Amino acid sequence: MNDAAALAVGFNECINARNLKGMTRLMANNHTFIDTAGTAVIGKAACTEAWRGFFESFPGYRNIFESVLSRGGQVTIVGHTVCPGVPSLAGPALWTAIAVADGLSEWRVYEDTPEERRRLGIDDEWFTHATARS
Repeated sequence: MNDAAALAVGFNECINARNLKGMTRLMANNHTFIDTAGTAVIGKAACTEAWRGFFESFPGYRNIFESVLSRGGQVTIVGHTVCPGVPSLAGPALWTAIAVADGLSEWRVYEDTPEERRRLGIDDEWFTHATARS
């Protein structure tokens, strides 16, 4: 696993542990979070506060990574989410992360659809190069 992939996996471990301090430490100053609707939260402080509210609202939320592929500083992830009691936040998902010198500059979540998989270059060959995660 390269540094970009390790950074994305570490960031996700912080999400799953609801570790805001760890997440903030891994964010670049210009960090942007983009949700499945394309709505962006921009800046480390704004993203930290958005995650704080999210964790308060959905304490059981977790991301489970099944495979991770890094191409330079771009990381693409296939997996699923778990959120007890909130079916709309649970199920298959895709993520991308962009790593720069001072941390993750972007964390983005996508619905896992054939169109998004095509757009992100996820196909059978992709899985032969990705790192399996459990």
